[in-house]
Amino acid sequence: MDMDAEDTGAPADGSPVPGLDRRERDVLALERRGFSGPGAKERAIREELGLSPVRYYQLLNALLDDTRALAHDPVTVNRLRRVRDSRRSER
Repeated sequence: MDMDAEDTGAPADGSPVPGLDRRERDVLALERRGFSGPGAKERAIREELGLSPVRYYQLLNALLDDTRALAHDPVTVNRLRRVRDSRRSER
């Protein structure tokens, strides 16, 4: 079976990211996208990933603390960490 970087979870430079599974990569990929209207992201979560939004955000929050996710997509993970930290400080 022929696998490209998307299927293996390897970053664009070709280096391996051990242990990051397909669902985790898909969660990060969904976070990179922009959504046009209310409910569009939640609909995509359900239709594309087969997850409830609550479960999705649980997985996403765990990924933000995972060094494998940071190695796979540092721009997205660091952006989301900043958003999370800013929301925590507002409380």
